Amino acid sequence: METFDAAVIGCGVAGVTAAISAVRQGARTVIIEKTCTPGGLATAGLINIFLPLCDGNGTQVTFGLAGELIERSMKYGPGKIPPDWMEKKNAPEVERLRCVFSPAAMILAMEEFLLENQVTILYDTLVTDLVKENGVIRSVTVENTDGRSEIAAGAFVDASGSAVLARLAGEEVSYGKNVLSLWALEYEGSRQYGRDRMAPEINMLTRGNAERTFTNPTAKDVTDYMLETRAMLRKFYAEEQASGRSDRFQRWPLFIAAMPQFRKIAAMKGVFELSDNMNDRFFADSVGLVSDWRKPGPVWEIPFGTLIAPHTVNLFAAGRCISSVGDAWEITRCIPCACLTGEAAGCAAALRCGTEGDLTSQVQKVMEKNGSILHWRR
Repeated sequence: METFDAAVIGCGVAGVTAAISAVRQGARTVIIEKTCTPGGLATAGLINIFLPLCDGNGTQVTFGLAGELIERSMKYGPGKIPPDWMEKKNAPEVERLRCVFSPAAMILAMEEFLLENQVTILYDTLVTDLVKENGVIRSVTVENTDGRSEIAAGAFVDASGSAVLARLAGEEVSYGKNVLSLWALEYEGSRQYGRDRMAPEINMLTRGNAERTFTNPTAKDVTDYMLETRAMLRKFYAEEQASGRSDRFQRWPLFIAAMPQFRKIAAMKGVFELSDNMNDRFFADSVGLVSDWRKPGPVWEIPFGTLIAPHTVNLFAAGRCISSVGDAWEITRCIPCACLTGEAAGCAAALRCGTEGDLTSQVQKVMEKNGSILHWRR
């Protein structure tokens, strides 16, 4: 059995920021990822838009590791933040503090970020079970090419995107509805600039079927989702070639998603649940702010209670797993909130291992020290 101070499950955006945050608080940290790629939906899932860190009216609201990561997302590939975003009022999403990044470049940058911070990375490793005693997770069971083993830790962060650890721990979860959706990177030889093109020749092709939905997806659902989206892509290119609009040298797929593009699988029901119409509301235990990426104006305080497992004292959620439902889930599932909640959850995991006292106030102090604004005041 290998032992760490903190263990993070899932190497998506939330997991990466959680692991780095924990290390920066002095915790020896491991991050466990079932694939061989960091970034989750942002990279393997090709959802490659770093959504806005500002309110659409020229004010940045999300800071800390979110600010560090948006800069790193452009380190090894194209990406551009609108230079005049601070001057905008009621700005649409594309004119705000955001960027489109290369998924492959983001993989390189995120992995480098983890290694620089001395996070132990375990790729190709699946969490299958855990040992929990008196409300405390003692260890998780993992399986990889070496077989089955145990990893013990003082605290755990569920950044799996599907609340896998929370469910194994017996915590209650909420399930969200997902529609059949395809994003794929393609070469498109017309060399036209578009809304989210990284370069003139590279386009993000999107397709979908809003009538085809998945809630609490099973293993068969995952397979069906991948088969159906790829069939959709084959049909598109076959029709393009048959019509003469393009041929296989003018327009072709560069990369397709290596995972189902489910946005909302399962979220842990925490000590507090964020729900509809809670934007612009004060929460005493807020750990930071995020904006509404869909429209300018609304800002959400994220309560620490949404990260805390009610029945497992050393388990914290991050990213798409935090306690939110409905319209709030549309906000918390995205990259800015994944960065913020990952940073807070990693900090909490490290502090849970080594300190006593009021954890909420300790996490808030660290988040403020790292640049986060806790409360929104117009």
